[in-house]
Amino acid sequence: MQKVTKAVIPAAGLGTRMLPISHAVPKEMLPIVDLPAVAYLVEEAAKSGITDILVITNRDKDAIEDFFDYSPEYEAALNAKGRGEDAAVLRRFADLANVTFLRQKEAKGLGHAVGRARAFVGDEPFVVLYGDDVIFSRTPVAKQLIDAYEKYERPVVGVKRVAPEQLQKYCSLKVSPIEGDTAAFYCDDMIEKPKPGEEFSNLSILGRVLLTPAVFDIIDALPPGAGGEIQLTDAMAKIARESGVTALEFEGDRYDLGSKVGFLTANVVAGASHPETGEEFRAFLKRFVAEMDK
Repeated sequence: MQKVTKAVIPAAGLGTRMLPISHAVPKEMLPIVDLPAVAYLVEEAAKSGITDILVITNRDKDAIEDFFDYSPEYEAALNAKGRGEDAAVLRRFADLANVTFLRQKEAKGLGHAVGRARAFVGDEPFVVLYGDDVIFSRTPVAKQLIDAYEKYERPVVGVKRVAPEQLQKYCSLKVSPIEGDTAAFYCDDMIEKPKPGEEFSNLSILGRVLLTPAVFDIIDALPPGAGGEIQLTDAMAKIARESGVTALEFEGDRYDLGSKVGFLTANVVAGASHPETGEEFRAFLKRFVAEMDK
């Protein structure tokens, strides 16, 4: 079995749910405390053993590429002020992995974006980290998926249980338990954005999948699906029906950074545990909540 060393981060969406700020700032560059959201994804991949990462972007997202480049001017200014540790942090993110970029020139959906990664992936398995989804976990979720792939030797989709009324926003998986594993399921079908009555279960794919190169030919042959876009879920559904996939109920808390509430919640959680801000911010939150309850 080939070792998983590659990851793809689709980050070409317009971010319309985060307007008006996303009109000027890529939503992937919106900060969680002091790091852009996309840095959390790259760091998760790197901590999972990934060495090569392709970020799929579009026009007006050069700021993402700039963040993962060296900054000689900033480093010189910081070092001159005796702030060498801060300068080292900038270089650390530039050196996390081999990060490259490719544009999705037309907005045709997540499946189309992933399809653009064919040449980068070659004949290797790869992890897809959805650009909207930051997950705080003890073990990086990408590593959890890689472990499941090595154990069961088939593609893996990261799942969580979703409230029934929310399923229409996501997808629904048809699953059966895998004996001896309380977190993993065998999945042989799935549906994107099911209408009421079409749901298989309340397990939905949330932010992370591990695929093999077989997905590319399937994507190329797909007609537009939900929303008139090429849906990655439709490609994974075909794989599930033909040979099955593993659905892994991953450990960790997922935040949808494509939504204002998800973005705010992620900042509160990260801010409350950040080594620089945590103590003071937690004290503020206690005071704030106490005042709200009066």
